Amino acid sequence: MKVVAAFLLVLGCLAVSHAWRCTEAPRLYNAKQVDAGVGMVVATDIYKRAYFLSGRNWYRLGTTALKHVTVGPSGTWGTSASNRAHKLVAGNFKQVNGLTMQQVDAGGNGQVVGVRPSNFLAYCLREAYALHYTGVGGVGWTYLARRLKYFSCGPRFGCWGVDTTSRVYVSRAISPTTCRNSGWIAVSGLGMKMVEVGTDGSVFGVSTAGKLYQRYGISARRPQGTGWRLVPMCMTIQHVSYDLRQLWVVTTSRLLMTCVH
Repeated sequence: MKVVAAFLLVLGCLAVSHAWRCTEAPRLYNAKQVDAGVGMVVATDIYKRAYFLSGRNWYRLGTTALKHVTVGPSGTWGTSASNRAHKLVAGNFKQVNGLTMQQVDAGGNGQVVGVRPSNFLAYCLREAYALHYTGVGGVGWTYLARRLKYFSCGPRFGCWGVDTTSRVYVSRAISPTTCRNSGWIAVSGLGMKMVEVGTDGSVFGVSTAGKLYQRYGISARRPQGTGWRLVPMCMTIQHVSYDLRQLWVVTTSRLLMTCVH
């Protein structure tokens, strides 16, 4: 009953927040993280089990224990508790030989980006490696000259990241073929613990206080946008993802919601 009451409270508040219409997502108990891309939705729970959504049901994704999972043009990737990157190959995750990664993102134009554990150095994996990796042989990651604790890319307007001091940065473009970076632009304003980029270039962030924001004013000429707009919620937020005009939200109490504008 407590879970039902919590959902009713959250959804009631969301229904009036900037025209976002929210409903309970297909039930995934103890959700920790969610990622949406190329029409798919994947998630992990606190027990490091990965799932994918089909219709109204969640199904286990492989058998490998993962703390973070991501889906995009380069496939489905994840990171394990031991910070090993994995790629989904023939229905199960294969460990990616090479550098350890605490978080990876597959939402770009074919490249995969990631953040190293301990030193938080940001790296990029060229699409030639990312698209064709089958679990055999090593891969070569390219250092991107930035320390980040969270990293996300989209097909439009570049990649966004959050550094160890919660400052937000955006790179106008990271080449999928060479991983060459156009340089970093500091995004003024709020400190964030994570940001996610949607397929259409929309950017959402979760602040260090657990509040949800959408970045507005983003364009090809101004990829950093012009400001943050609060998306009011009644509960603190853990993680967020956005794809095909649908917002996916995980609260710190492990509830999973979906919203449309």
